[in-house]
Amino acid sequence: MGRIKIKDTPSITAHTLLTKICNRDYVTPDTYKVLTTVAKQLSHKYPSIKLVYLDANFPFIDGYPLFPHLSHNDGKKIDLSFIYKTTNEKLTNKKPGITGYGVFIPPPNNNNQTEYCKKKGYWQYDITRFFSLGNWNRKLILSEKATKDLLLLLSNQPMVRKIFIEPHLKQRLRISNTKIRFHGCQAVRHDDHIHIQL
Repeated sequence: MGRIKIKDTPSITAHTLLTKICNRDYVTPDTYKVLTTVAKQLSHKYPSIKLVYLDANFPFIDGYPLFPHLSHNDGKKIDLSFIYKTTNEKLTNKKPGITGYGVFIPPPNNNNQTEYCKKKGYWQYDITRFFSLGNWNRKLILSEKATKDLLLLLSNQPMVRKIFIEPHLKQRLRISNTKIRFHGCQAVRHDDHIHIQL
């Protein structure tokens, strides 16, 4: 169907085996090219760090849904994990949640997009908190520098059209690139992962 399975390499890997078993790891050749390019650039900058992906797409026809995602249906979308560090400031490939979703970076009180969206009636906005299956690395901290570097590497790829993260993270990381934007209240919150689309 014009999609290829993402291969684990020394610089790119799935967060969980379940993603691969359930065939949620297929992308178009162009998307795969972007992933491998950024993964190599990231490992050059941070030799011990891999590009860790979460959900991509099924290997089926365009339009086939990938629950619970709204748009992962054409091979051109993929979710990536933030980069974390330990309490002693060492970068790690570990993630706080089992699935990679649902363990959020808390927003400041004056910029709580989640509360705003839920008050507007979008009850599903933080539903992924139920999909975390546990927070198994509670002491991990977001690496602002490495995550910002990853976002900039992604945004520098000409084929990448949009990158979604929460507004408070864009402000916190001091990023002004217009490709990096808010996804709207109709989706789910994006302060637990990065969504990219070509």
